[in-house]
Amino acid sequence: MILVNTDYIPGKELEMLGLVKGSTIQTRHVGKDIAQGFKHLVGGELKAYTEMLDSARALATKRMVEEAEKLGADAIINIRFSSASIMQGAAEIMVYGTAVKFK
Repeated sequence: MILVNTDYIPGKELEMLGLVKGSTIQTRHVGKDIAQGFKHLVGGELKAYTEMLDSARALATKRMVEEAEKLGADAIINIRFSSASIMQGAAEIMVYGTAVKFK
């Protein structure tokens, strides 16, 4: 499966199949929250949060690809990510794009 954030794939003629998406809601781990709180005092990267968001993006992307595969897609174009706070300590990561088939 080809994944791109452009609205075309060079050298390919595309047939649009439709919008596909994937999402996940992740919460923070209380123990990691305390450790990251100390990091906030001295500055620097909050690695536990970076890892959590990387994992969430990967899971959301996997779900989007699975949805595209059900449509028989060869690729997903115009991919975009978004995130939103759902509640204190929880965030939704969403990825969406257009499933296409090569002509």
